[in-house]
Amino acid sequence: MIILGIDPGIATMGYGVLEKDGNGNCRAVDYGVVVTPKEETLPVRLAMLEEGVNKIIDRFSPEEVALEELFFTKNITTGIAVAQARGVTLLACVKKCGRLYEYTPMQIKQALTGYGKADKKQMQQVVASLLRLKSIPRPDDAADALGIALCHAFTSRFGTLFSVENSTRTKGKNAVTGSYFKSAMELEQRVRGDKR
Repeated sequence: MIILGIDPGIATMGYGVLEKDGNGNCRAVDYGVVVTPKEETLPVRLAMLEEGVNKIIDRFSPEEVALEELFFTKNITTGIAVAQARGVTLLACVKKCGRLYEYTPMQIKQALTGYGKADKKQMQQVVASLLRLKSIPRPDDAADALGIALCHAFTSRFGTLFSVENSTRTKGKNAVTGSYFKSAMELEQRVRGDKR
C-alpha cells in the first residue's frame, strides 16, 4: 500500500510517501516540500499548492492520504492562510484519491513515540529510525509529513475512526465521501458528454 502523508502549510507544504508491505513494514519512497513564494498573492500560492499536490498524487498514486489536523492558538492571520491551504489540499486529494484521514498533532506523537507531548527533535529521530534513514529528513516539514504517514500506517486498522468522512469525528454528516464525490463527478461528465 502506498500512503501519502501531508503536513499542510501555505509557505511550505511537506509531503512524505511510504510503502507499507503486507507485514506492516514501511519504507520511505520519497519526501520533500512544495514551496510557495511569499511575494505571490494568496490565490496564486493556493494554485501552486494544488498543482504540487496533483503532481505528487499523479506520480505515486497513493491508495490513502493522511493529513495533520489544523491546530493554531496564537496567530489567527497565519492560521487562516494555513486553513485555506489545507482546504485546497483536501480538495485536490479527494478528487484524486478519495480516501482521506486526519490526525491531531498529539495523536501523531502518541503513535510514533508513545508520548503525546514529544518534542520536534524526538519526532524527527523516531521517523528516521523507524524508516531506517541515514539522517533526519529535511526540511522539517518533510519529516513531519513522513511522521503523519507513519502514524496512519500504524493506525490504519482503525482507519474508519480517522477518516474525514467519519460522522462521529465531524459531529454531523457534513463530510463528502470519496465514493459520493466520484459518483457526482461521473454524473457531471455524463451530463456534459465528457467521457474520460
